[in-house]
This record gives sequence, C-alpha cells and structure tokens, in this order.
Amino acid sequence: MPEQPSSVRPHNLILEDRLRLSLSGVTDVESFNETEIFLYTSLGELSIKGKGLHVGSMSLETGDVEITGEVKALVYGDADRKKKPTLLGKLTR
Repeated sequence: MPEQPSSVRPHNLILEDRLRLSLSGVTDVESFNETEIFLYTSLGELSIKGKGLHVGSMSLETGDVEITGEVKALVYGDADRKKKPTLLGKLTR
C-alpha cells in the first residue's frame, strides 16, 4: 500500500447495510441530489449513486460526511485530476 504524505487527511468509508455511509477525508462536495452525490476526497474523486440519497451532516473542516439512502454504487475517479473550485468550496474557505 502506498504511503500517504502527512499533510493528506486519511480517507475512509463505512457502509452500513447499504443505507448509511460515513466518510472521512472529504475535501469538497461538487454536487448532490437524490440519485447521485459527487465529491472529492484526499485520494481523488468519488461518485455515490443510489436512491433517496441525503447528506445528513457535513463538516469540510474535519472532512467528515454522513449520507443516508439506498447506496447502489461507489465509483472512484482520477486522483490526479485538477478540480475547479465549487460554490460550496468557495463559501467555506
């Protein structure tokens, strides 16, 4: 397993019964609706697809996010792609 630089927050996820997802290491949330949540983690892009998805709590200061709903897919994207700033990211800086 590659070693992470010390400045990178650890990224973990816990999926409970495909109905509750706890994430750490989240750096920004690009978009979200009832069927898809797209966010950035310390290890790259993450797309969460499902039904009735809801962001219950979110702290970009700590990097923790809680999501409820029926999770159908977790898809990681490119860790090296440069992201453009989002409105939420600009407001929380």
